[in-house]
Amino acid sequence: MQITTTVNGRECTQDVEPRLLLVHFLRDHLGLTGTHWGCDTSNCGACVVWLDAMPVKACTVLAVMADGCDVRTVEGLETESGLDPIQQGFVECHGLQCGFCTPAMLMTGRWLLNHDPDPSEETIREAISGQVCRCTGYENIVRSIRWAAEHGSGAPAAVAEADESAVPGQRSAAEEVRA
Repeated sequence: MQITTTVNGRECTQDVEPRLLLVHFLRDHLGLTGTHWGCDTSNCGACVVWLDAMPVKACTVLAVMADGCDVRTVEGLETESGLDPIQQGFVECHGLQCGFCTPAMLMTGRWLLNHDPDPSEETIREAISGQVCRCTGYENIVRSIRWAAEHGSGAPAAVAEADESAVPGQRSAAEEVRA
């Protein structure tokens, strides 16, 4: 089956098996290995990407469901002007840890800041609660997201533009990420 998607601002058309998961499409067909495949049951949240500006777990979405949609991965956060503030926050506050969950945490954190530029620690913890970090815990991740909020969480133009198509107000940021 042929699908056409826009991934990180670039349109691509590919032939895919109807049962192919979005996470495998991104990694194996497009070479975007920043999206990690962890548990295959949607419990770990390591595969979070944006589908039409909404965070989704890419192991629960078929690639054919992304046909005609805008997909944003961690590779789409950095722009020509540099790192997204959320990425810089993870550098500054050592939120990277082992790095396996980092891309999904970055996508969740960026999405949260787009909807709540000054989230409380409780809101941040709720937003990332659908993702498992198996390192030392969430302290540095929470600090990293707070750092981005305190140091200009404004989204780079490409991210902000994509986010404008989101349907606001249907669920809270934390509810969307946990779904």
